[in-house]
Amino acid sequence: MTPLDPALTRSAAPVFDLPLSAVLLRDDTRWPWLILVPRRPGLTALHDLAPEDAHALMREIRAASRALAAEPGVARVNVGALGNVVAQLHVHVVGRWPGDPAWPGPVWGVEGRIPYAGDARAALAARLHARINSDAE
Repeated sequence: MTPLDPALTRSAAPVFDLPLSAVLLRDDTRWPWLILVPRRPGLTALHDLAPEDAHALMREIRAASRALAAEPGVARVNVGALGNVVAQLHVHVVGRWPGDPAWPGPVWGVEGRIPYAGDARAALAARLHARINSDAE
């Protein structure tokens, strides 16, 4: 297992694994926000992936996007792999809608955070995981 950069887990926690990627859920109720981290050592950019891993990651991004798009109120899904703060390759998949706290701008750099209360984060992670698993069948 490739260790996660500690910067990734400051605001997100691992919730499940896909064939290639560890999946983290950002602890911020303002957006349903997944982070996919391919479990391969030394990756810092998409072009570092072996061709078969690049295809696997795209399948996982598409499945995560569809799962988030099915969440109530989500009108758009944004996908980004920036790497400016955290060098370890990771891909953000974020549910968006008109009027969300950053709309229409990007979610990166928006101050504050509203953590999930009680079991809400686990419930969201379970819904998304179930959708992704049913998508793969």
